[in-house]
Amino acid sequence: MVDPWPTWDEWLRSLDESDRAAALVLRDRLAALGAEDAESWARSEVSEGIPQQARFLVLRRLWRAAVDTWAAPGALDRLPAAGRLLDAGVDRSDLVRVARAVALQAALDVVVAIDEGYDAEAPEDCPGWQLVETDADENPTGRAVGGLHEDFLLVDPSGQEGAELWT
Repeated sequence: MVDPWPTWDEWLRSLDESDRAAALVLRDRLAALGAEDAESWARSEVSEGIPQQARFLVLRRLWRAAVDTWAAPGALDRLPAAGRLLDAGVDRSDLVRVARAVALQAALDVVVAIDEGYDAEAPEDCPGWQLVETDADENPTGRAVGGLHEDFLLVDPSGQEGAELWT
C-alpha cells in the first residue's frame, strides 16, 4: 500500500518559505516539549490551521497535573482514606494505579465535556462553551482548541496510551 501523504521533507519542499520556516520552528518546539511525532503535529497545524501546539500543551498538562501526580512520592499520603487502606495492608503500587486510573477517567471525561461544548441535559437555549487558543500575552487567536479526546491517550508520557492503568 502506498502512503498517500508525502514525507516530511517532500511536504516541506511544497511550502512557501514562510510556512516552511514556521513548520520547522513548530516541529522543534513540539519535540522539545516532548511530543511524540512532532512532525505530524506541526504539519497539521501549518497545513490545516489546527492549533496543535495548544492542544498538545492542554493534554500534556492534564496528564502531568491530574494523572501522573498520583505516582509522586507522598501523593497518597495526603488522603486519609488512602492511609487507612495502606495501614490495612493494601499494596501501595496497586493503590497508586487505582488513583491514576480514576484520575485518567476523570480527566478524559473533562476532555470529552470540553469537546462537546454543551450540556445535553440543559435547556436548548442555555449557553455552551469552547476552549480557545491564546497567544503568549493571553489574547485569543480565534482558533478553537477542540478534538482533545482524539489525542488524550496518545499524549500519555509512558507511551502506553493509558493501557498500564487498565490491567
